[in-house]
Amino acid sequence: MAMTSIDDSPAPSTTGRDTAGSTEQGLRPRGVFGKLPRYAAGKPPVVVEGLESFKLSSNENPLPPLPAVLEAIASETSVNRYPDPMTTALRTELAGYLGVPATDIVTGAGSLGALNQILATFAGQNDFDAPDEVVYAWRSFEAYPISVGLAGAAGVQVPVRADGTHDLDAMAAVITDRTRVVMLCTPNNPTGPVLTRDDVVGFLEKVPAHVVVVIDEAYQEFVRRSDAVDGIELYRGYENVIVLRTFSKAHGLAGLRVGYSVSQPALTEHLRVSAVPFAVSQIAEHAAVTSLRHIDEVEVRVQSIVDERIRVVAGLRDLGWTIPEAEGNFVWLALGEHTQDFAVRAGEHALSVRAFGSEGVRVSIGEEAANTRFLALCRDFPHRPAEG
Repeated sequence: MAMTSIDDSPAPSTTGRDTAGSTEQGLRPRGVFGKLPRYAAGKPPVVVEGLESFKLSSNENPLPPLPAVLEAIASETSVNRYPDPMTTALRTELAGYLGVPATDIVTGAGSLGALNQILATFAGQNDFDAPDEVVYAWRSFEAYPISVGLAGAAGVQVPVRADGTHDLDAMAAVITDRTRVVMLCTPNNPTGPVLTRDDVVGFLEKVPAHVVVVIDEAYQEFVRRSDAVDGIELYRGYENVIVLRTFSKAHGLAGLRVGYSVSQPALTEHLRVSAVPFAVSQIAEHAAVTSLRHIDEVEVRVQSIVDERIRVVAGLRDLGWTIPEAEGNFVWLALGEHTQDFAVRAGEHALSVRAFGSEGVRVSIGEEAANTRFLALCRDFPHRPAEG
């Protein structure tokens, strides 16, 4: 994996103070910072005269929150007060929706915030010992290596297969006595395929009981494959399983940062200690609760995105493009050396897409007009994704 290092050369003094040692050493962050990649958020589209611009680079929901949600948060006036640190109303609502005890839910600032709480609890640098190890597939969610590194742990990346799926046998094979956490991303971002229930159950049977297995289901609501794993089902039977979910995608609340984890008491008793106080604001909590209370309307909107995804996938395959299974709200184009060229051409058509080095391009499912323009771009692009 290509790493992007920050400049760790000594910074010039701007205070005029003569601090002992500062001239030689400067003010430096922890050494791990020089080894971490930087998170690259999806860029907005460039303005092209005569074309409506569309952002397809961040896997956002192209639809705004439900009208009931917008109305609910518009009336929220208590922002001069701290929110409920236990997010009681949201956990109670989620408990009823998921059919789990409210005590098994720990909220965070998006699913990434919830993940950082998990890593802070179970993996890091131990006194006088080598760092704990965290195993995950790669390429997968771009924030994984950053979060693992900041926790003080060592990431163990296992390449995904050519079809974009996790190689669970290879992941099980690299587990050692230093492994503390394994992360499974399903559907995998950015490649798209899901893990099946049978595959994950088989994998869990190979994982030592003391190793935490995180099932990251940020895109779970978009999945239509009948044999796909359901993390909530599995957490009931495995004490070492933690499920991650979010309100950012299906509910269209990415800007409010509401996520959560679900696990059994043996894990949640520790996660509550590492949970960031007041991470979910009262506005965010109110929005999430309201959205859950209108879940039928959310599901209609999600289905409209799934319908567009199906149209886009069919259109790409009609053009002769080979792409992995797509079960999130995005598609993956393994364009290799042509990745940056495609991203540039997309920009010329007022579309922003997410390019990953020389590996491929992830394109979010957006508005109907945006998806149609994307398909037209693919029709005229001279190169095709590499065969899996």
